[in-house]
Amino acid sequence: MAFGIKRAELDRWKQEVEAGNISFLTHYWIDDRFPGCSTVTKVGCSDLEKLKLWGKQYGLRPEWLDLRGNYPHFDLFGDRQKSILKAEKLLEQVERLEKK
Repeated sequence: MAFGIKRAELDRWKQEVEAGNISFLTHYWIDDRFPGCSTVTKVGCSDLEKLKLWGKQYGLRPEWLDLRGNYPHFDLFGDRQKSILKAEKLLEQVERLEKK
């Protein structure tokens, strides 16, 4: 279940993904399969080759892509999420949610 994002944030992410840009969306998330993780970052791009290449630099495998729906993306959790967001200079996306 996703929560903690505004409609405008989601719409911006969708527009960026559809435009073929690498786009990041971090939100609260609860899933029993991932205990201890309270946020997820979706890294999406409609250009699959571009997204695969981006993921490769962080050790993300193409088979980890979520290809359901119109917004292909990687889901990032936990330590990997934080290290990638830090490398992308976007760590504030997680820190903002952790402070609430």
